[in-house]
Amino acid sequence: MHEKERHRIILSAVQEKPVVTVAELVDLTESSEATIRRDIAALHVAKRLRRVRGGAEALSPPQFVGLAGRPFSVNQTMNARQKQAIAKAAVALCDDGDSVIINGGTTTFQMVHHLANRRLQVFTNSFPIAEHLLKHSKNTVMLSGGVIYREQNVILSPFENDVTRNFWAKRMFMGAQGIGPLGLMEADPLLIQAEQKLIDQAEELVVLVDSSKFKQRSSLILCGLKRISTVITDSGLQASDARMLEEAGVSVIIADAQAMEETGSG
Repeated sequence: MHEKERHRIILSAVQEKPVVTVAELVDLTESSEATIRRDIAALHVAKRLRRVRGGAEALSPPQFVGLAGRPFSVNQTMNARQKQAIAKAAVALCDDGDSVIINGGTTTFQMVHHLANRRLQVFTNSFPIAEHLLKHSKNTVMLSGGVIYREQNVILSPFENDVTRNFWAKRMFMGAQGIGPLGLMEADPLLIQAEQKLIDQAEELVVLVDSSKFKQRSSLILCGLKRISTVITDSGLQASDARMLEEAGVSVIIADAQAMEETGSG
């Protein structure tokens, strides 16, 4: 990752939380600890943040605390071809007239490009997904209510009696920060709370994750593997991870990212 991009991510992170640790910035940027410490020192000298023991803080404390995890804009650039292929395979599961939930995320966002000529009832907590479908499709779109978290581009509500409980879906399509033997993992408690409400409203749960997500872990479990109907991933899926899903009774679809690349270059 280029230095300018790392600096943008670091400055964005310190505006979201009172203090961001070096370890958190290493995870966000996928850079070494030494690189992050140099970046913090440079930004401190430039008076763009304040260096503190073990991390950094904003010069002006954030008035609104955001969610844990990478910003939407950063995730969007990672494993882009795989995400496009996974999203295309997900839309292939949909029939006109279906009611579906599409959870916010950079992989699920790629579904919008293949929904242009579909007629679905779509419930989403993603402002970008809703906006794109309203402008470029004839799908019926319903948004959840709540607070818009700008960095992740999702709308989350802490209340039990929100509109979520009034929508039933044949399938819910969602991503995750990580996936392992215990199930799907996320980094933020508020995200977990909101997504669990959505999962309860869907008959089938379809998880869209590129193969790198099988190596990632978090401290919070969203749901167990047995709740998942289908995982759509790419050809980088390891045999051991495929066995893990099979033993849990999860169907696996391998999306052809190579075909997407050839289509894009052709």
